[in-house]
Amino acid sequence: MPFADNISPAPREVRVAGAITALPGVALLVLAVLLLANSGNSSVPRNNIWAEAGFYVVLGAGTLACAAGLLLGKLWARSPGVVVALILVGVGWYVLGPSGQVAFGVPLIVLGLGTLVLLFRRPSRAWALGMTDGETEEEAAERDGAAGRSARRTQQDPGPHD
Repeated sequence: MPFADNISPAPREVRVAGAITALPGVALLVLAVLLLANSGNSSVPRNNIWAEAGFYVVLGAGTLACAAGLLLGKLWARSPGVVVALILVGVGWYVLGPSGQVAFGVPLIVLGLGTLVLLFRRPSRAWALGMTDGETEEEAAERDGAAGRSARRTQQDPGPHD
């Protein structure tokens, strides 16, 4: 059994989507640092630069938290991961179209669409629904999917879970 399977109960698709989701989070933190490093060369008031850098730090930290959740196999991170991927596609579309930066826009769109595909592939959906072997998605949804699985685990072991 690979080491990653011991850490995360999520399928490989979800963990790869988590790694991809970490990229924009890191980029936002780097952007904040560069913004602060170049703040002395700007005519913009320092308070505005600090506020903008703070915004990027908060956004980057949230994105990294989502990525960490996906990497660790936490169910709560799937929906924010989808939102981050959709935002990445939108930003890539803007960079590609109105800004005319094909070299930056296309990779952003590819990363966003790739993350969406990974998060909606059958193994990812089965994991999110808490499907067992031989069970259909409809059957898993009827028995409350992941919520039912979490409730059963809590009854068996009252410790902290997803």
